[in-house]
Amino acid sequence: MKIVVLMVVAVGLAGCGANGAPLRPSGSTSLSVGSGGVSVGNSIGLSNSTFSLGVSQSSSLN
Repeated sequence: MKIVVLMVVAVGLAGCGANGAPLRPSGSTSLSVGSGGVSVGNSIGLSNSTFSLGVSQSSSLN
């Protein structure tokens, strides 16, 4: 039971940023229409003052 309580406290502290800057989510979507067809792009990421992680995807519909 002690371990469960300690894990809940640790997760709570990590989520509120008490042990450092919290990770902030970001996201974007784009849609472009041109003579070459339609292009769609998506990206998501997480970042704080020392760490950044992002994933993006793009596709073209001709």
